[in-house]
Amino acid sequence: MASTPEKKVKDRVVKLLKQYGVYYFFPATYGMGRSGVPDIVCCFNGNFFAVECKAGNNKPTALQERELGLIREAKGTALVVNEDNIDHVRILIEEMI
Repeated sequence: MASTPEKKVKDRVVKLLKQYGVYYFFPATYGMGRSGVPDIVCCFNGNFFAVECKAGNNKPTALQERELGLIREAKGTALVVNEDNIDHVRILIEEMI
């Protein structure tokens, strides 16, 4: 089965997270979960951040924007990345070192 474009972005983000030893997980949003939570939730050196992965020019949904905003209000970092700006994840992690 071929990977979707968004799955390819997620795989590249996970590769970076593993490279730096970042704790991460993919939250389950079905059943008792919360809709709109970013794709990948992370913690590194005491810093909370979350990554929403998109392919191409796709944008976060209204629910996703709400959750990203709530993370930022709580003083966490929330990123939206695609194939073109995935390097922002590496830059963020290196700022936390």
